[in-house]
Amino acid sequence: MKITEALLAEHVVFHNIFDHIERVVPRLKTLSEVVGWAELMENLLLAHGKAEEDLVFAPLNHYLEQIGQSDSFEHEHREIDNSLLQVKAAKRLPEARRLLLRAVTASRKHFDREERIVFPLAEKVMKKETLVELGKVWMKQRDAESV
Repeated sequence: MKITEALLAEHVVFHNIFDHIERVVPRLKTLSEVVGWAELMENLLLAHGKAEEDLVFAPLNHYLEQIGQSDSFEHEHREIDNSLLQVKAAKRLPEARRLLLRAVTASRKHFDREERIVFPLAEKVMKKETLVELGKVWMKQRDAESV
């Protein structure tokens, strides 16, 4: 499996999680429930983001800089991270809900841009063998995390 296929598959899972968060957040009754969902999302995104950064973004960084996209992807990462941190610092339930849903929306937009820009770029400039090898590295990392 190519790294792009693996990461796209993870995106599908994330979109299902985002759908669920969007459904349950309006019904959550306590601040700690919202914080719990934010922490779950943060932890899941952390592992996914590290794999993307190490296996796709790093090798493509000079290409992304050439097309003026490197800074915008970094900005999006910070926006998502900051929204999730702000959820944990929120003092009121409505604010925490709004911030968590903002993080979900920002994540969806970010994933869409990766799917439209980064993954096709990887497919274009990297050899198929390299993409497959990176997919194997991703699989080994996932296996190590589950132990």
